[in-house]
Amino acid sequence: MGNQSKPNVKLGVVGLGGRGRGLLGLLLEMDDVEIVAVSDNHDDRMGLAVEQAQKAGKPEPACYKNYKELLAREDIAGVLVTSSWTSHTEIAVAAMKAGKRVASEVGGAASIEECWQLVRTSEETGIPCMLLENCCYGREEMAVLNMVRQGLFGELIHCQGGYEHDLRDEVAMGVEQRHYRIHNYLNRNGDVYPTHGLGPWAKCLDINRGNRFVSLTSMASKSRGIPLWAADNLEEGHPAAKADFALGDIVTTMIKCAHGETIMLTHDTSLPRPYSRGGRVQGTKGIWMEDNNSIHIEGQSPKHEWESFDGYKEKHDHPVWKWYQEEGVRGGHGGMDYLVLRGYIDSIADGTEPPIDVYDMAAWMAVTTLSEQSIALGSASVSFPDFTNGKWIDRPKRTEGFYSL
Repeated sequence: MGNQSKPNVKLGVVGLGGRGRGLLGLLLEMDDVEIVAVSDNHDDRMGLAVEQAQKAGKPEPACYKNYKELLAREDIAGVLVTSSWTSHTEIAVAAMKAGKRVASEVGGAASIEECWQLVRTSEETGIPCMLLENCCYGREEMAVLNMVRQGLFGELIHCQGGYEHDLRDEVAMGVEQRHYRIHNYLNRNGDVYPTHGLGPWAKCLDINRGNRFVSLTSMASKSRGIPLWAADNLEEGHPAAKADFALGDIVTTMIKCAHGETIMLTHDTSLPRPYSRGGRVQGTKGIWMEDNNSIHIEGQSPKHEWESFDGYKEKHDHPVWKWYQEEGVRGGHGGMDYLVLRGYIDSIADGTEPPIDVYDMAAWMAVTTLSEQSIALGSASVSFPDFTNGKWIDRPKRTEGFYSL
């Protein structure tokens, strides 16, 4: 839903790799958004962004190698942080201190301290910070969220999710393609990309709004997949074929919630497999599973049999998706990129809290650091910080706005 009667939202974009330019393309199609400035370490990427604006018939954005020069502009209301994972917090904190509402792309935290920096900066400045977790706006995830809120699954007991995506080529050729993922895989052993599989179910479980994560345990398998792929597919002697990757091929994480629910996360990107986020939501009255598009609701489904989720999805589509299909689905990743951006833009235009706030961002990103700690300690249980400092107990269940989750 646009805000045509309101002033245009003026934005800057920091980070113009593939993801940054993808989101930039969507923003350039929005009539109520102006891209005033962009920033990247690489001149060629800034040049591509200028070309995008020209092709879209929009004014050319100003270009800055130093993102702090972009933040110094007074005409920017918000900043998209679409840079490499380990730079997200530094840029987001600087943006909030400059009075700019932040929308940060996803990735795992490098430390618990940086999660606290995000929270404390947002609280001290009063500037909201949103995580652009697009999977929260997937049609299936939103239909399941709607069904959870309607009570169809009964009391929730267990959820599963993950990032299960064959990325062997992207990682193995990361140096040539200037992609930062390889450097994380070489040096870190944990769930380095937890939020796609966690975010939608954190919303179903009211995390930070009546519930919270209390502890975590992780385990990593051995690491074989990427060097073997590189040896079979790249030139002889390629560095990736000889590299000793720290990241286990399969990382499994269990999270315990304050009210007794459990969440299992899987990071699986180094072996041959089709894409999946491995979704599963299970309660006292039923279960939904992504991988076979199936559901079983006690009293509705045939006894001990799965049903296709398709009919349930049609019947229980979230209001956002009902509107979206009438309006016309657009953008990347099945349409959810557009919705998460609109959630951010509308929160700026309306002066409301974003639908995925700084407490969500800190808690979901913290899984990376905590999983690293757990694995290093022989899969010991580690405590989860309460980034709300007790406010989770009685925070409102949802934010205002059409895109509220």
